[in-house]
Amino acid sequence: MLDELRRAVCQANRDLASCGLVTLTWGNASGIDRRRGLVVIKPSGVPYGELQPEQMVVVDLDGNTVEGDLKASSDTATHVLLYRDFARIGGVTHTHSRVATAFAQARREIPCLGTTHADYFHGPVPVTRPLADDEVAADYEANTGRVIVERFADLDPAAMPAVLVAGHAPFTWGDSPRSSVENAVALEAVAEMALATRLIDPEAPTLEPYLLDKHYLRKHGPAAYYGQTSNSPAGLDTES
Repeated sequence: MLDELRRAVCQANRDLASCGLVTLTWGNASGIDRRRGLVVIKPSGVPYGELQPEQMVVVDLDGNTVEGDLKASSDTATHVLLYRDFARIGGVTHTHSRVATAFAQARREIPCLGTTHADYFHGPVPVTRPLADDEVAADYEANTGRVIVERFADLDPAAMPAVLVAGHAPFTWGDSPRSSVENAVALEAVAEMALATRLIDPEAPTLEPYLLDKHYLRKHGPAAYYGQTSNSPAGLDTES
């Protein structure tokens, strides 16, 4: 079942390690088959270097295991809730990448200070509110997804494919497992740049709105002209 998606999700999880986004087994990636309403996700606690496509776990949109001998990621409830509420996404990635996680722990959004940020995220990367005691005590992972959805009440998940969960770590998404990982790579890069910029100049200004719009829309808008018309080759090349 879902052999192609299993391979894509397995590769996305391996990419988390090869891109330096994860330590130990702190992270996971998933993908969805919208037609069947099924999600493929990394098994819990399995080292990335040992992952095989047949080990990926298939769950339904309630988080119930449909196929797989291993236990699904402990973050499965967050992933499936995002798929239910963000109807256009095709992949979700969760990491504890160091700098983006530092912003999450500081409960500070990642400001848009330059065009590199604007190429991927249309504005500052938002932070959720902290979960309440009762939200942690019962249904913690699903409530993590709910506070993300709550934070996006006035935001477009397509224009802002990332969030920082307060006190926790980032989640990113995209139209495929691969693109959700690419957005995680971009998120960590712009978090590092924002931190360095504010260390150099704590009063560094945010990017002018017209320049933010130009850089975001030239890649993602209806008249986008960045890149080639055909799909780019496999890999995570993000050069201009």
